Amino acid sequence: MGQSEIDAVRALLSSKPRPVGWAERRQRLDEVGSIWPVADDVGLDPVDLDGVPGEWSLVPGSDASRLLLFFHGGGYCSGSILSHRRMVTEAGREARVRTLTVGYRLAPEHPFPAALNDALTAWRSLRRHGIAASHIAIGGDSAGAGLTVALITQLRDALEELPGCAWLVSPWTDLTMSGSTLVTKDAIDPLIHKGYLDELASAFLPGGIDRNDPRVSSLYADLKGLPPTLIQVGSDETLLEDATRFAAAAGAAEVRVTLEIWPHMIHAWHLWNARLAPGRTALVSAGAFIRSHL
Repeated sequence: MGQSEIDAVRALLSSKPRPVGWAERRQRLDEVGSIWPVADDVGLDPVDLDGVPGEWSLVPGSDASRLLLFFHGGGYCSGSILSHRRMVTEAGREARVRTLTVGYRLAPEHPFPAALNDALTAWRSLRRHGIAASHIAIGGDSAGAGLTVALITQLRDALEELPGCAWLVSPWTDLTMSGSTLVTKDAIDPLIHKGYLDELASAFLPGGIDRNDPRVSSLYADLKGLPPTLIQVGSDETLLEDATRFAAAAGAAEVRVTLEIWPHMIHAWHLWNARLAPGRTALVSAGAFIRSHL
């Protein structure tokens, strides 16, 4: 990889002042996430998942009977189907499956557990339409990765069938913000800082919900019985320890875990795969993992 590629992404992210309001933040993430459109051969179709909006994507030659159910990042307060469209559709291409991105409700207008309820609704909508659990991979980045784990543990506790595998990108697993890399990586991470995460967590959690509640901080969850899980994280992320500590906890719970730490990469670098070679390579790796477990 030429260092110029990741430097160009960093420059894109710092080209405007950090927005302050929720509407402005959502607009900014949509802008930087969708600066490069989806490929011409991708088919997109909106869908109503029993009241929760979603979007199907399919690339010619992919197996429509297998699918990736994806939850976007954005700290539970921003992010959308649009912001992650390029990332998700290219993940589907590499996995050779259909994808479904879920537009779950956002805080602070819709605090916890709205996002988790929407995730469960989307899952059960798929199951009611006859899609086998073992034919579904569940994935997400950042907060979406935390939502992925929360959904799977809820399914396990309800004794429901689990997905074939999980894919976690730059996961936010600890809303108590106890990871040491929030300090040691602060100067090199262009996106995620402790003060910002504190603001997101406060907006997401209503009074009475502790930040170490396992439904919102998957690092503290009982992880026994989870399906094979791929974790991808960049070495330049403040959330690096959220990923490494979660991988250790899952491994100790006898979950089959694959942890990939990508040198010099920043938070959810897959988003810029159109111009960032490691973004494309990471999607190739994720695609191979998903194929092997579906």
